[in-house]
Amino acid sequence: MKKNIIGAVVGGLIIFLWQFLSFTVLDMHANANTYTSSQDSILKYLGEHVKEGQYFLPRAVPGASSEEMEKAMPNGTPWAVIAYHSSYNASMGMAIGRSLATDIVMIFLLCWVLSKFHLPSFGSIFISCLCVGLIVFFNVPYQNNIFYQSFDIMAYFYDAIISFGLCGLWLGWWLPKRKRY
Repeated sequence: MKKNIIGAVVGGLIIFLWQFLSFTVLDMHANANTYTSSQDSILKYLGEHVKEGQYFLPRAVPGASSEEMEKAMPNGTPWAVIAYHSSYNASMGMAIGRSLATDIVMIFLLCWVLSKFHLPSFGSIFISCLCVGLIVFFNVPYQNNIFYQSFDIMAYFYDAIISFGLCGLWLGWWLPKRKRY
């Protein structure tokens, strides 16, 4: 158990640090967060016309028939996904803490699964971590991209491969070691 906890804390830190680098220093997700000089007027308009929530445009009214839905969303026309929040909370402390805790729990669960391997090797652990990274990528970022094409899908792919690859290097080295008495 101690081995899994240490593996999870260090592995969670590795994932967390990669996420930090990816979204800040390396700015790999910049394509999904572009600037518009019209931001003030857009936010003002949204604040006057919508309540807090996420919107897909264009969309037929709820309960519309399939024919009405098809008319509301013709192929080849502009569309948007808007997530509107009425106030910004710049308190990063709680968000950072929750993100790090989530990463540690996620890697603890991975360590638990890996601990069930019979005689795990560096290679089997490393490849397993890469597979989990791909599962994470395919489950949400890629599935969402199929329907709502995102501008940073490749950044999410690199995030999954690099962060879980680095974590796999750590766990591949740490987990197979024999207990010392």
